[in-house]
Amino acid sequence: MRLIIISNRLPLTINKRQGELIYHPSAGGLATGLASLEGNMESIWVGWPGKEIKDEWEQESIRNDLKERQLVPVFLNKKDIKLYYEGFSNKTIWPHFHYFTQYTTYRDRYWEAYSRVNQKFADAVLDILEEDDMVWVHDYQLMLLPSMIRQAFPKISIGFFLHIPFPSYEIFRVLPWRKEILDGVLGADQIGFHTFGYMRHFLSAVYRISGHEHHFGKLTIDNRVVSVDVFPMGINYQKYAQPELDIYKDDGSIKIKQLAKETKLVISIDRLDYTKGIPQRLKAFEHFISKNPQYHGKVNLVMVVVPSRANVDQYKELKEEVDTLAGRINSTYGTFDWVPIRYFYRSLNFGELITLYEQADIAMITPLRDGMNLVAKEFIACKEKSKKGVLILSEMAGAANELTEALIVNPQDRNDMAQNLVIALEMNEKEQCWRLEQMQDKLKNYDVKHWAATFIKEQVSLMELQKHNDAKRFTANDYQTLSTAFAAADQKLLLLDYDGTLMNFHPDPQAVVPDESLLVLLQKLITIKGLKVVLNSGRDKQTLEEWLGHLDMDMAAEHGVWIKENNEWRRNPNVSSEWKSKIRPVIKELVERTPGSFIEEKDFSIAWHYRRIDKDLGEKRVREFRDVLMYLTANLDLQVLEGSKVVEIKNAGVNKGKATLNWSNAQEWDFAMAIGDDRTDEDTFEAMPKDAFTVKVGLEKTNARYQVLSVEDIRKLLIDLTNIS
Repeated sequence: MRLIIISNRLPLTINKRQGELIYHPSAGGLATGLASLEGNMESIWVGWPGKEIKDEWEQESIRNDLKERQLVPVFLNKKDIKLYYEGFSNKTIWPHFHYFTQYTTYRDRYWEAYSRVNQKFADAVLDILEEDDMVWVHDYQLMLLPSMIRQAFPKISIGFFLHIPFPSYEIFRVLPWRKEILDGVLGADQIGFHTFGYMRHFLSAVYRISGHEHHFGKLTIDNRVVSVDVFPMGINYQKYAQPELDIYKDDGSIKIKQLAKETKLVISIDRLDYTKGIPQRLKAFEHFISKNPQYHGKVNLVMVVVPSRANVDQYKELKEEVDTLAGRINSTYGTFDWVPIRYFYRSLNFGELITLYEQADIAMITPLRDGMNLVAKEFIACKEKSKKGVLILSEMAGAANELTEALIVNPQDRNDMAQNLVIALEMNEKEQCWRLEQMQDKLKNYDVKHWAATFIKEQVSLMELQKHNDAKRFTANDYQTLSTAFAAADQKLLLLDYDGTLMNFHPDPQAVVPDESLLVLLQKLITIKGLKVVLNSGRDKQTLEEWLGHLDMDMAAEHGVWIKENNEWRRNPNVSSEWKSKIRPVIKELVERTPGSFIEEKDFSIAWHYRRIDKDLGEKRVREFRDVLMYLTANLDLQVLEGSKVVEIKNAGVNKGKATLNWSNAQEWDFAMAIGDDRTDEDTFEAMPKDAFTVKVGLEKTNARYQVLSVEDIRKLLIDLTNIS
């Protein structure tokens, strides 16, 4: 199996010197992580080489050179670069996904270029792709690509990772091309984000815009399971903890070490970008020195701003603002022997960067919004030897979810940042060491190699699940086998679940009342000679009796608390309802805290439904109350069942499987079949005879022999059975 990696840029740059092409490999985090993947997986990287190559002969030469390095170039012209990269990618998606909607540009020509270039990438990939390859697409420049590949290779395994934040639904929905972007990403089988918050925002947008519901991060789209999960990206820890360099040969490093002997160093390292909060950080530092004159002459802010997108108006304005602020603060507070801010508008070489990390007393990393922020992690790794230093980190950076021992601040609150600067400066070495060691342990264990390996491992598992599902998919041959067995049998048993099997789930309870076509279908089934039809449901007996009581068929209600045979209901003698008085107040509190949810009280169980409310809110409430419910039910010999948008508390030892035995063991059956859709039906499948035809509605992992996609598929199958008879 080969891994096809696709990103906007290849892990190298191309220069031309005296007519000769020179290739410089990149040492970026993504390249490091992917290069470290273990096993026998051959990898091929597809991407743009970083500059316009017009000459076709030169393009062919580059293709041949890069082929030896397992790289495939995608050549873009100036128009592509201007409209797709500088345009839609960096003037539409970048500001929008970082919550700077005031900078979002909505231009059809940008979108058209974005679509066109994504197709260029797709064409390049399709030229080399084979059926058993695994694909991994990276980042916001290529959000349409997974779907484009999927159209040509419906069965191939595709992963997608977003390296920037995914915004809340209320922000995302503003984009005119919101559905196309979501549908493009949903072409992947596995979709990864840095944090749970980004994942949650994505799933919310998918539900509200594309209509796909998730179950614990799993979506069913067409005939695929799509997994959405969190994979926080790490760094090459050893590269920063044990750097291979001689800082004494680097002039810049020597000067940094000299400065560190004179004052406390607070470092700030960013690419020039409005998302990084550089002006806010400067104002916070100014607030700090204005309120704490005792630190004058003793603390320096070393601010490194790496040039970026210098031709874009917003970046020009930001540069001017930063220059003005730094100059004003220095002129206001500076003295002949002390300048508060050492401002560098340039990139650093590796030696300078490592020295600055090692010598700094404090790193002040306070972006207004950041997907992860690896600078914070690099700083922590560089403190491996000294165990001295404090990280002040924005709560808006993805890294804040992992580096919880940092001093977490609101990047818009200058008071908060100034106060934490004082805390950092006064923190004793023992506490600094403890905080650093806690964070270093995390970064060692969850480095960039772990990130890449985990993503691929999960994608392989998902691919195996898909193969498992494909193997169980109900095919024309399976239908023929079932039909033949059904037609030849004299004594036949058919067990049917109701919700999600015969009727689709719906927020309105009235919408799941059996329709006329279902009633006609059931009537036809029960008239088939030799066929015993049983409805095995979690619904209460009163509802089942009201809806289906006129039909001459057996039923099990409340997962087997009640059994109906020969038109008479009998109760399981091992159940009780005395426990309800203790559980009911807990469920009522759930309803009070969650408007739109409701209680369904059955004879011997209580169910809390949240089908009418936001799915994420419902699952949050379930998590909040799970421990309470588990504690209460354990003492009362009860069981908690979590179904589709419902939590049900019932007597332990009662389930659909035990109810199934009432009929499956009643006699020898020539043909037996059970159909269900959720976890409660797995008990039914396990209780059926080994040679029974068991069918699961949906693509979740199951003990059933076969799987179908929908209620409509089940109805069609049952109609066909009536025609066989």
